[in-house]
Amino acid sequence: MAEKERYLDLPLEEVLGDRFGRYSKYIIQDRALPDARDGLKPVQRRILYAMYHDRNTSDKPFRKSAKTVGNVIGNYHPHGDSSVYEAMIRQSQDWKMRMPLVEMHGNNGSVDGDPPAAMRYTEARLASLSEKMLEDIDKNTVDFMPNFDDSQEEPVVLPASFPNLLVNGSTGISSGYATDIPPHAIHEVIDAAVKLIEKPDASLDELMQHIQGPDFPTGGIIQGLDGIKKAYETGRGKVIVRGRAAIEPLRGGREQIVITEIPFEVNKAVLVKKMDELRIDKKVEGMAEVRDETDRTGMRIVVELKKEADAKGVLNFLYKSTDLQTTFNFNMVAIAQKTPQLMNLKQLLEAYTEHQKEVIIRRTEYELEKAKERAHVVEGLIKAISILDEVIQVIRSAADKKDAKGKLEETFAFTSVQSEAIVTLQLYRLTNTDITTLENEADKLRKNIAAWEELLASDKKLASQMKKELRQVRKQFADERLTTVEDEIEEIKIDLEVMVPSEDVRVSVTKEGYIKRSSLRSFSASNGEPPVMKDTDRLMYSQEINTTDTLLLFTNKGSYLYVPVHTIPEMKWKESGQHIANVVTVNQEDKIIAALPVKNFSDNENFLTFITKYGMIKRTPLKDYEAQRYSKALMGIKLKKGDEVEAVYETSGSNEVVLLTYEGYALRYTETEVNPTGQRTGGMKAINLKDADFIAASGVYSSSDPRDIYIITHRGALKRISPDKLESQGRATRGVKILKELKKNPHRIKGGGTGGREQTVSIQTADYTVHDFTAGEIRPGDKYTNGSFVVDTELYGDIKDVWIE
Repeated sequence: MAEKERYLDLPLEEVLGDRFGRYSKYIIQDRALPDARDGLKPVQRRILYAMYHDRNTSDKPFRKSAKTVGNVIGNYHPHGDSSVYEAMIRQSQDWKMRMPLVEMHGNNGSVDGDPPAAMRYTEARLASLSEKMLEDIDKNTVDFMPNFDDSQEEPVVLPASFPNLLVNGSTGISSGYATDIPPHAIHEVIDAAVKLIEKPDASLDELMQHIQGPDFPTGGIIQGLDGIKKAYETGRGKVIVRGRAAIEPLRGGREQIVITEIPFEVNKAVLVKKMDELRIDKKVEGMAEVRDETDRTGMRIVVELKKEADAKGVLNFLYKSTDLQTTFNFNMVAIAQKTPQLMNLKQLLEAYTEHQKEVIIRRTEYELEKAKERAHVVEGLIKAISILDEVIQVIRSAADKKDAKGKLEETFAFTSVQSEAIVTLQLYRLTNTDITTLENEADKLRKNIAAWEELLASDKKLASQMKKELRQVRKQFADERLTTVEDEIEEIKIDLEVMVPSEDVRVSVTKEGYIKRSSLRSFSASNGEPPVMKDTDRLMYSQEINTTDTLLLFTNKGSYLYVPVHTIPEMKWKESGQHIANVVTVNQEDKIIAALPVKNFSDNENFLTFITKYGMIKRTPLKDYEAQRYSKALMGIKLKKGDEVEAVYETSGSNEVVLLTYEGYALRYTETEVNPTGQRTGGMKAINLKDADFIAASGVYSSSDPRDIYIITHRGALKRISPDKLESQGRATRGVKILKELKKNPHRIKGGGTGGREQTVSIQTADYTVHDFTAGEIRPGDKYTNGSFVVDTELYGDIKDVWIE
């Protein structure tokens, strides 16, 4: 029975909720988040208090870190030694703390992310600023609570004679809460606190006249005054932090970029490695060498540039591609009134000033009480010395100390405290000189008591005392601001030629989606031989193009791929290339149907004209297809269900469009009949199709560059006809019949388009044989003929593909 009573019959969710709730409360209040009053997490507070309690102060020799860690664990913080030592190390690192609270001898890590030496090797002591954090802690200025085993007491909060939370900032992640408070310059924070004491209803703008913004120990430049203001107003905001860099000339007309400061919390070694990787991978043109020349005189990262390199462009690329420029997100959460709160700048300052007010009141009350007690004793001593002979006589007549005290109190009306002081008085104090000392002390005590009572009675004097003490700390510890604040965020513009060396290359795209770029030398060495391909594949696009250009690839499903030429894999010409899916994310169903090179989007006045299988046409300005992100396929045209793109052309705005349907209809009209629409539209009706009909081929041409129309039928006939034979009709009409209708096995259009007479018409049959015909050698026909049979479909199989190039 007793065994059963050990188990509770409770729902799992209730038990988990309760236990996790307790755990969360502990993590939030006692581990991860700082107190708004002294800006310290419990482990940091315990380290400072343990060092102070052991008199490991700035005026004493350094002491082994292991001893302090042991004291903290044994007396206040029953956790792992590594967590305590890491917190202690962080408080000593001048690249993480704006004003370090611990001084350390030995290796305490580095800005390169090197680990500190073990605690048995390092020595530490309190920094003199930390003593200001602990000043007057023995004068009942703060509450104490029992430690974990009730063997002694520890402070709930430190007196903190300066606003440490804003000065040193804080970062931490707890259960459901996180905090990221940046460090600030101590003199600016104190000036703002003084302003708030003088004017409790001060506006944010008035406080920001004193606090420019964060001041990181690593320096750097902050951009975005609006972000700072928003963060100070709401507790959340975002600013850009960039390293401090200068462009210096070198001999021989070359330049170098010298970085002397990096953003806060950035690992310098990782930053230098990343820069060097960009150089090795040739992601940016012009970097000759990256060196870390940091020494004891200060930080110095040198990026040596090649001759003719664009130094400003390379620097902008480094800002954009590395941690030389980062984003700092304010999330100013702290424990106030025993609960985690998102606090703005004024609330943080108010939390500190209220705390400081309480500290001064409690200290004054403590000193007042002590002064009154001492004044009472001094009054008794003066009275006793003035009737010394009688006092001595009474004492000599007493049996013991207790009896002597009783007789003194009875005979001369001394209080118990005064009689205790008299009986313990040393004989040398009975000189005339000491009478004067006592009277001077009594006078001084009276003045102090009066002053302290006035201080407690007057809010004005209390405020004056707070300001006086803050200004003393400012005078002693203020230093120069390290971080520069700039109002505007500079937009980083990177010229493509900075990143990509301008080079003419040969780019090829196959029908099955294999893409590559090859050097012109590799292409020339092939002597015109095509690259290695599957029997089922063929070259769809092969042209000379520059690495700074862009290739637009269009798919049958209405998507387009934005492919900067420099991102295309570089291979030898004879190699087949990489599938486009390895370069840009694209659906498996998408098949590439067109490739168009673009040199410049912004100055291009041309259009993209889309023609779909089931009779839609769309015309959109080419510049609308410039993309900022090109990691995946983008929408080129909005297709109806079941439809697909038949062809995409770059048109000038005055081209003629020719549409050829499967059942032998042809329609010609100018592209001006198609109103331009946006990128994500579906266009308008191109041709009036019969129910079973669809667009089998199409083409565009300019009046300045006349072309002929070429038609290949499913029976292997090839027909050439001049567009002049087709009268221009309106958009969305049926067009005219351009094949002779036969009763038995009528010809159906399998492919075709428009082309010049010097071009080649290629026909691929089912056995993958390619039959080539020079366009100019094909006999021209009229509307009512079916052309000439050029391919024996019974011998080679059905027509599989047709193209003109």
